[in-house]
Amino acid sequence: MRTMTEQRTAVVTGASRGLGRGVARALGTAGYTVFVTGRSTDAGVTYPVVGGSVDLTAREVTAAGGHGVPVVCDHTDDAQVRALFDRVRDVSGGIDVLVNNVWGGYAAYHEDRHTDMEGPFWEQPLSVWDDMFTAGVRAHYTATVLAVPLLRPGALVATVSFFPGSYPSGDDQVAYSVAKAADDRMVAVTAAQLRARDVTAVALYPGLVRTEGVMRAAEFFDLSDSESPEFTGRAVVALAADPEVARHAGRCLVVAELAREYGFTDVDGSQPPSARPHYAGRLAGAPGEHSGT
Repeated sequence: MRTMTEQRTAVVTGASRGLGRGVARALGTAGYTVFVTGRSTDAGVTYPVVGGSVDLTAREVTAAGGHGVPVVCDHTDDAQVRALFDRVRDVSGGIDVLVNNVWGGYAAYHEDRHTDMEGPFWEQPLSVWDDMFTAGVRAHYTATVLAVPLLRPGALVATVSFFPGSYPSGDDQVAYSVAKAADDRMVAVTAAQLRARDVTAVALYPGLVRTEGVMRAAEFFDLSDSESPEFTGRAVVALAADPEVARHAGRCLVVAELAREYGFTDVDGSQPPSARPHYAGRLAGAPGEHSGT
């Protein structure tokens, strides 16, 4: 059996719940040591309506066959993020996979401030922009910056994004669409600079994911082609195991399309369809399209 320092090491930000929790579990199944970050702990959950904690996710990672390490971290606080990566360095020496997943953009939903997200952008509070960028794009950038010295040759940096970044529409929430486009551009430029370090950076587009937040409002969604949180995790595992993953550097990759490329399935054995046709069809050829595929 490998010792902890010999295991492959991953950091998954924002993994108390939702997509990050599923990604962490999938990495655990693949045998990784996974540093699970977030603000929620067993003793204090940030958003009780959706639950979850770094402690719970870390236990699930270990139960899946990996080694879960819970780290309480507010990703809007640079000192806490530096402390996270100092701990990773001290415990594991380096990083094989970084998943930028933390996302404060749904705070309004989790706090039942739904009206903040409704109506045209000029009627929404300015804090909506800050939620998307401070606890989203900037958090992804900060984690990437501080992780770079620890990224081992062949490492993967996967940033969770979404289709409105590449396929904008007038129906989109403005701050959300701009934030996702910013994440995509960050990936494209960082990938070019990381190539010399033999590190591959990509953006990942999941479909409709059955997170705790989505299931809380399940009556408003068509879940027939939805995905489990682990499905994106399996995409991360497949990419990290691909010796030729560098061919994807800088691209926005659709999880459902990766499932067909690499041959993995969701937890129920299905391969949900790609949502790309839906989003591309809303405003085909929109200015700023940069899917990279």
